[in-house]
Amino acid sequence: RPGDDAAHELRARALLALGRIGEAEEHAQAATRLDPDEIRYRELLAEVLAAGGAHREAATEYGRLARNDPRQTAWLLAEAGERLEAAQVRQGVEAARAAVRLDPRSGPAQLTLAQALVRIGDARGAYQAAGAALRLLGSSLAAREVLADARWLAGERPQAFADYRALASELAGEARRRVARKAAALYGQGAGPLGRLLTRVQPLFTLALRLGWLRVRR
Repeated sequence: RPGDDAAHELRARALLALGRIGEAEEHAQAATRLDPDEIRYRELLAEVLAAGGAHREAATEYGRLARNDPRQTAWLLAEAGERLEAAQVRQGVEAARAAVRLDPRSGPAQLTLAQALVRIGDARGAYQAAGAALRLLGSSLAAREVLADARWLAGERPQAFADYRALASELAGEARRRVARKAAALYGQGAGPLGRLLTRVQPLFTLALRLGWLRVRR
């Protein structure tokens, strides 16, 4: 049934679940061509594009969906996330701001806005959005991390470093390595030659960080 848009949708979803992204995109595109007004197909296409690393194209699809129904914060947030992945940071900030205006009590919206504002160096805005995200999301590790980022950006270096140290003890895998890299960059800003050398030996630095052997002064 090659002319059946629903059949192409089912095929695309099955291929996406199997990780066969290229084939999934072909069928998602086919479903969208056959019925360009079906929201479900455009959302699926955006999801497939994002899974394949085509973040700019995925952002365009999510942006189209958001413009067609401006009440949906989920699409605005998806667009913002894809814009950030595509290094379109200013456009990511705009999408995140639109989501916050639509629903100021949305923790994910405040979190995404804080992450975007950190990327453009807006210390005050990032701090405010990060604080709102932490209040709304409770003990969210992502909210705590972006608050630490905002504190560093605002010049609160000792507190930011303490936050990174606490997070490094709670996170694992790539998330822990990411936080440790931030802590190393922060520590290296005011360290002497030996301290800067330590930051280049990531496993040793991470161990010293987690054990509480390192401090940052203003």
